[in-house]
This record gives sequence, C-alpha cells and structure tokens, in this order.
Amino acid sequence: MSFIAEYSRRENESLDSRLISLFPELKDMKFVVSAVLFAGVQLFFPCKSVYSQDGKATPLPNIVLIVTDDLGTGDLGCYGQVKIKTPNIDALASEGMKFMQFYAGTSVCAPSRASLLTGLHTGHTAVRGNRELKPEGQFPLPSNAFTIAEMLKKSGYVTGDFGKWGLGPVGSTGDPLNQGFDRFFGYNCQRQSHNYYPDHLWNQDQQVKFPGNTISSFHVYAPDTIQRKALSFISDNAAKPFFLYLSYTLPHAALQVKDEVLFERYKAEFNEQPVAIKTPWNGQGYSPQAYPHAAYATMVTTLDRYVGEVVNELKIKGLDQNTIIIFTSDNGPHREGGNDPDYFNSNMSLRGYKRDLYEGGIRTPMLVSWPSKIKKESKSQYAGAFWDLMPTFAEIIGYKLNEYTDGISFLPELLAKKQPIHEFLYWEFHEAGGIQALRMDQWKGVKQNVLNEPNSPIQLYDLKNDPGEKYNLAKKFPEIVKSMRVVMEQQHVENDEFPLTKKKNDEADQP
Repeated sequence: MSFIAEYSRRENESLDSRLISLFPELKDMKFVVSAVLFAGVQLFFPCKSVYSQDGKATPLPNIVLIVTDDLGTGDLGCYGQVKIKTPNIDALASEGMKFMQFYAGTSVCAPSRASLLTGLHTGHTAVRGNRELKPEGQFPLPSNAFTIAEMLKKSGYVTGDFGKWGLGPVGSTGDPLNQGFDRFFGYNCQRQSHNYYPDHLWNQDQQVKFPGNTISSFHVYAPDTIQRKALSFISDNAAKPFFLYLSYTLPHAALQVKDEVLFERYKAEFNEQPVAIKTPWNGQGYSPQAYPHAAYATMVTTLDRYVGEVVNELKIKGLDQNTIIIFTSDNGPHREGGNDPDYFNSNMSLRGYKRDLYEGGIRTPMLVSWPSKIKKESKSQYAGAFWDLMPTFAEIIGYKLNEYTDGISFLPELLAKKQPIHEFLYWEFHEAGGIQALRMDQWKGVKQNVLNEPNSPIQLYDLKNDPGEKYNLAKKFPEIVKSMRVVMEQQHVENDEFPLTKKKNDEADQP
C-alpha cells in the first residue's frame, strides 16, 4: 500500500503515531515530529478521504438523510402504492437498495428521532416521549448525548438540519446547534409544526416571523421555505463534505396544501366528496380539511417533489456520484387531522398505526442510494432499525466509534457482502399505558399496559408466517415468551424522566 494510503488508513491515530509507524527511525525524535512535520503533512493531505479496497483515495461521501414525518411504507409507489404518485422517491429505490424489514426508533416523533441520532434504542435513549415544554419546545437531549451530527462534524463534515427538530428548545442542551449541527432552519418545536402556515420559524437561534400567516390567512408555506434553505446548503457547501439532515414535516397533520393544481387533480381522480366543516378553525388543534384524501396525497407528492429537487441540485453541482441518500420515515402512518391511512393502504396491511408497536406502527420505508457502490434495484431483507445508522456512517467514513451504540453497521449489506444480524430489536412506547416490543429472528413479542402491570402478558407473533400479527402464539411457545421477558427486562434501563413502571410513577408522586 502506498505511503499516502497507509497514512490515511491510520487517520484515527495521533499524528505522531501515524508518522512513527511509517518511519520507525523517528521514534527517538518524537518530540520534534509534530512541530517539524505537521505543516508538511497538512500540505500533502488537505482534505480527508476514504480508501477503497484497491487503495485508491476517494473524497468522503456527502450524506443526505431524509426523515419524513408519519409517512407510511405503503404510501410509496416502490412499495406498492397505486393512488399517490411518488416518481422521485421510487427512483431512489431503482437506483439503490430497498429494505423490506427496517424499523423506526419507536412509534412517535421525538423518541424515534432521538434513537436515530444517538444510535440507541428507546430503552437506552434519554428522550423517550413527546414531552412539551413552555413556551416552545420539547424535552431536550442532554449535553452528554453523542449524535450522528457530532460524529460527522468531528470527522470534517459541515452539518445542517432543515425541517423539524423537537429534541430541545432553542438555547437548551438539546438545541440542534448544541448537538453537532452547524446550521439549522425550520421548526424547533414539533407542536408548532402541526401548522404548515406558522407565524415563525427558526434560523439558527433567531426567529423568522411571518406576520401574513394567521388562522384565517395563509401566505408562507413553511415546507417550501425550508426546502429553499436546504437547497442553498447544498450549493454553499459543494466544495466540502457535508451531512444534510432533511427532517421534513410532510405528511404529518394538519392536512394543509399549497399546490392547488395537484390538489384539484387528486380530488378529481378520487372523486372525493367534501367532508362538512361545521365551524371555522380557531387555531387550536389541526386545521380542518374538507378533502382529506386529496390533501394527503398532495402532501406526499409534494414531498416527492422536494426529494427530486435535492437529487437534481446534487447533479447540478456534480455531487451525485459521491453522495449517499437515505430515505425513511420516523414511524408508521397517522390517523390524525382527518387522515385515512386505510384508504391508501399506508401500512401495507400490517397491524397498527402510529402510536402502536405492532408492525404497522414501527415498520418504515428505507431506501439507500449510493451510485457505483450499491447495485441498482437491490432489495434487502435485513432486519435493522434507526440505531443502525450511526455505526453504518462510522464505518463508511472510517470513524472509530468508541461511544456505545445498540446498532450494527449495515454497510456490508449495502455492498452485497456478508451482513451481521441483530440478536434482537427492542422498542418502548411511553403512551397508551406503556408498551414494550421485541423482535427475535422471526418472533415478535408485544407487552401492553406496562405502566400499570410490569408483569403483564406478552403477546407472541410469528412474523414469517403471520406478518399481520393476527395470531397470538404465546400459549403455544411459552419458552420463547419466557426468553423475551428476560431480554425486555435487561434492555429497559429505567429513566427517571420517562419511567416505565407503576412503582416508579408512585415514587415520583411522593414529596
């Protein structure tokens, strides 16, 4: 291997160690190594690179991580959708790999995204629920959280988040600017993002006000504004490796649209009759929608247009061949604001929706495009989850991940090599009485009402033969249930802010 390749291969070692390993005669002169040779080495290696197996240097790949909000797997044409048009997202599947058994962090926004960013499942994450804080924001990631953005920033990436945050108010430990992001534009608070015509967004730590947006007038469509800022981020950072986290709000309720032409087309295609709206919207809850089917379809196709614009911008800047694009959703499809996921078969006939730990609530679309690296039209049966993204990115960029993660790198799967598999996948949900779920090989266990009954029965399903989780086999396979209970108990680490047992709740209520 060449000197340059060997030097870079050791990039996680100190400068002294790397040079001495290559030039042993410098060992006795270590005190002068850094001072004398540092400048010269930097001239030889101005940009960080990764190396292929043949020893040839290639620049660090740009990473575009697209996380949609409440999008069902079945909402996409590449997974079988026939009513909603998603040509640009479908093209990602055609150009790369489509995962058939990939899972979100859990079944609601904040803890699912916390799991994604920290590489920890929801028995270990610091944020395990959608807890509101006043006047604006959610329970924050702590200062000691280690995120994908921090890892990539340490590795020379420029990092940007455009969309919805929901993991800590502006100025808190959870502020995206305190969690590894150089650039943020969008909604800090996920409650605010329930309105697509808000009175303000956040640019870094400053409010951008939209006085024309009120409960009766709609002028600035926030997703369009956020999209323009995201495209500018690509243009502004075309000469350096970047991590672009597109935390889109579409198609979460409210069902609000801007593209009237597309909206009218879907109304006609569906022959949709209006739902009666008895009272005008007062600004509370979700803005009502008379044509929920057409509105939802319009939102998904608008999302698809945004994806197409991102891909096109990468091509214009000559970045498309060295950019990894990951597309997913933070949980299963929602039934809020008048949305009707059954009409679109959004959960692919799986059991459950958002706020369930059945397959329909946590199974998510997962598409990865990486030109020249991933075979086109690949399909994967790897059972992975959000906490796999951190170790995967670490392996791609050659980062030595000393921080703990529950994940496994699925880079081998992307490159058609032998892929390690999970012994189990574990989830928690802290609403609806508390739910735990576990997948072990083909078996899925679901435990309900955990907050009140820590030893409540575990439902057991055979996903290989019963993907719709219709038949509870717990009585037939008691030994599997017993093993699952042990793993659930081991994987849940109690969190005082988000307790999962009645005993902890009772203690918390005492003075």
